[in-house]
Amino acid sequence: MELQGKRVAILAEDLYEDLELWYPLLRLKETGAEVRVIGTGTKDEYESKHGYPAAVDASASQVSAEDFDAVIIPGGYAPDRMRRNEAMVKLVREMFEKGKVVAAICHAGWLPASAGILKGKRMTSFSAIKDDMVNAGAQWEDNEVVVDGNLITSRTPDDLPAFLREIIEKLGAAG
Repeated sequence: MELQGKRVAILAEDLYEDLELWYPLLRLKETGAEVRVIGTGTKDEYESKHGYPAAVDASASQVSAEDFDAVIIPGGYAPDRMRRNEAMVKLVREMFEKGKVVAAICHAGWLPASAGILKGKRMTSFSAIKDDMVNAGAQWEDNEVVVDGNLITSRTPDDLPAFLREIIEKLGAAG
């Protein structure tokens, strides 16, 4: 178990992209990491774009950056709701500021943009939000995964293997 003792938060809200929440959750559990689903606090369970439920372990207001080694933000339409939740924005900002892994895929770039952590950072996202990322100060690239310090980003569910490879490598290197 290569990530035994590592703690990872996966953020959830209604209309998350199914694969972008479940693939990281299951893959990281396989490595021995402790994975917790963190919601905005509006409910105990959130539904994906296709109606698949994800039960939450806690709300963003009940946790802090000290509780985790990484945060993963799935895409779908959920990040548009997540970025309106101050506790979630604060969690992402503090994770980033503490040098912990912040990983975002697809439309999830909206949350780091709202957290104000993209200025001067190389990153990628779903192409439809490229302008939003550039306007937030990011240097946008069209690659399956982009790693810039503790920020890891990918474009779509097709990129999940590369996305998780980089997350696992970064967490493993963190000792």
